[in-house]
Order: sequence, then structure tokens, then C-alpha cells
Amino acid sequence: MALLTGMLLDQQVPMEQAFSGPWTIARRMGATDLDVRRIAEFDPEEFAALVAEKPAVHRYPGSMAKRVQQLCQFLVAEYDGDAEAVWRGAASGAELLRRLNALPGYGAQKSQIFLALLGKQLGVRPTGWREAAGAYGEEGCHRSVADITDPATLGEVRAYKQQAKAAAKAAKTAKTAKAAEAE
Repeated sequence: MALLTGMLLDQQVPMEQAFSGPWTIARRMGATDLDVRRIAEFDPEEFAALVAEKPAVHRYPGSMAKRVQQLCQFLVAEYDGDAEAVWRGAASGAELLRRLNALPGYGAQKSQIFLALLGKQLGVRPTGWREAAGAYGEEGCHRSVADITDPATLGEVRAYKQQAKAAAKAAKTAKTAKAAEAE
């Protein structure tokens, strides 16, 4: 559950903040780990206040508190509150990817990254998992949290992300310049 929640929180904040968020939430709830059912049933306003408590778990504590609760409610409804059941018994990478895509707050990219994380770090490798994870499943790449095993690989992932942002910015600038020329 901590990994699913950390991945959910991993947007617009440093990875370290996102993946320490589950521990912070559990601690603020007086527990050592996340209780899916308790979070699912928590009063939404009280849970949002818990996530917003300084230092906030996320830069958007209200919306992320809502997403964490939605994720927990989904897990209770679909998997009897057992987060590992999302990947346990998946017959193929494609099936596991479908299961991950069904999770509230998980889009295609987040699902592929999480699938790669499961395969690379936790040994969850149904047939075709690398293909289903797309580029994130490639061996030897350092694109995402799925590839971080130490401070050096964290640096490599950060460098990759900076390069990708710079390339996207350059492409956008070029597109804008081309459109201006066309006028």
C-alpha cells in the first residue's frame, strides 16, 4: 500500500517527498503502516487536514488526500483492501497494466512506471511485463523511480528527467517559432 500511495503522490513534488508521504500519513494516524480500510472510511475533511498538517505531505494536500482516499476506497471495493492483490496472480503484463490503469489517480504513464517498479525491484514479473511497461521496462535505463537503487541511480534518473524537460521545451520553442513563421 505504501508503494501504491507513494506512486500516486509522485507528481509535482520531489520523489523523496512522494515516497515518504505514506510513512508520514501512517505516523499521523498513529500507526506504523497504512490501514487501507481506515483511510477509506476516514472523514474526508479530517483526512485532508491530516495530509495538510505542516509539513504537508504534498504541495496539493487537499486534492492528494482525496486521491489517496479514492485509491483506498477502490482497493476495499475491488480487492478487499489487499493492495498486493492488484498484482498478485496477474497472468500477464498486459493484465497487470489493465489492473493498474483502473486504479484511481493512475494514468497510463504512472501505471507503466509502477509495473516496471514491480518487475525490476520486487520480482513481480508476469509474462510480458517488460513490454507492458514500455520504455520503463527496458533493462539498463534510468528513466524513473523503477530504476533507483542507490544515490548514483537517483542522480541518473534526475539527469534523464532534466534532459527530457529540456528537449520538450526546445521542441515547444521550435514549434512556436515555426508557427510564427507560417503567419
